[in-house]
Amino acid sequence: MRAIALIDGEHYPPVVRFALEGLAEEYEVVAAVFIGGTEKVDLEKGMGPYGVPVVVADSADVALREAIERYQPQVAVDLSDEPVVTSADRFRLAGTAIALGVEYRGADFSFRAPAAPHVTTTPTLGLIGTGKRVGKTAISGYVARELTAAGRDICVLAMGRGGPATPEVIHGERVKLTTADLLQLARQGIHASSDNYEDAVMSRVTTVGCRRCGGGMAGETFFSNVREGAALADTLGKELVVLEGSGAAIPPVHADANILVVGARGGATYVRDYFGPYRMGLADLAIIATAEEAVVSAYDIVSIRKAVADIAPGLRCIATTFRPNPIEPIEGARVFFATTAPPEVLPLLTQYLEEVHGCRVVGASPHLSDRNKLREDMRAAHGGYDLLLTELKAAAIDVVATLGEESGIPTVLCDNVPVAVDKDVDLAAAVLETAEAAIARGRARTEQEYTR
Repeated sequence: MRAIALIDGEHYPPVVRFALEGLAEEYEVVAAVFIGGTEKVDLEKGMGPYGVPVVVADSADVALREAIERYQPQVAVDLSDEPVVTSADRFRLAGTAIALGVEYRGADFSFRAPAAPHVTTTPTLGLIGTGKRVGKTAISGYVARELTAAGRDICVLAMGRGGPATPEVIHGERVKLTTADLLQLARQGIHASSDNYEDAVMSRVTTVGCRRCGGGMAGETFFSNVREGAALADTLGKELVVLEGSGAAIPPVHADANILVVGARGGATYVRDYFGPYRMGLADLAIIATAEEAVVSAYDIVSIRKAVADIAPGLRCIATTFRPNPIEPIEGARVFFATTAPPEVLPLLTQYLEEVHGCRVVGASPHLSDRNKLREDMRAAHGGYDLLLTELKAAAIDVVATLGEESGIPTVLCDNVPVAVDKDVDLAAAVLETAEAAIARGRARTEQEYTR
């Protein structure tokens, strides 16, 4: 394997050369990247003592990128140490390397580049996130609806922790799934609240459901059937496939453009630290989700925006929050509302439901993803409500709708609609622009393949 080594001036040059010679027993060492430090090196005398070509630049990140592009290694080996590189620096450098398909190794750690993604002939738009419960599926549904309204023929490829064993197509534009349908699926042992069902129900588009288990720090999945799902989606003759990630996991499918959803509650650390910069490097549009004053301060949002601007200058970043939208009328009903939203925002959501949708919320629970607490909340409010309202997530079907059926109380499903916090920002236009970029790049990519 071809290797480059990251070296510093805090190590005495003969010692570095000793290490490079040892490294050469395992790799073909084609170059070194000087990433800083002056204590034990005389920069005026040049880099000759190291015995290999040395790349020097204004920053370690730039030098590493230049070395990878110039020498095309398979691995970058970090022979540096504190104080030249901190752990945060190493995550950033590793992100640079793996984004270029190069493994990043150190004395007691290794980050390998994600496996080569499956490439479709259909253009693709990725919808990825910094973590779980950041509103990715809600934004995916919004994207699907906006694209459909704009006349685009799309499908959503959703991978989830509860997806089907074999990739499954749901023609949501043809078949209107009801709560009763989802209850029947749940009785068959199917996770009827999985993302592919939510997309099909809320957005009425074709979905391809897949499953995955395990996720690495850079977003790779341990096991999934997403490649098979992508191959299936590719046969549907759509203009665009929306690739919906799962938690922080990224679908192992080539994306022609990406929308990155940043959870506001995670703060700037999810952008700035670990593999946040790596994800930012994949993005064509960043959406900050749940940017709600009840959850985070205005200072927190400014900090996230600054982190985005520092890492990806020029990248468009839009702060949003969510508002509930029942898919059936609930006017006049006494409602129990179940959600995965943070507890701090629950009063805002219930007030919105009452003011906009004309119901009376007599009970609510933010514990849709905690079945025991959810049941406790429902029991505490039992007898006071005549309608259950729930997001289609987590325990929506196997707990909320099931208890509703047993009690003879109907269950209405509820969507979450993203709303831009800044009133002068056109979220729909930004989404459509990113999708159009994905379609244009995808078509150019396939045309290039055909001409080879």
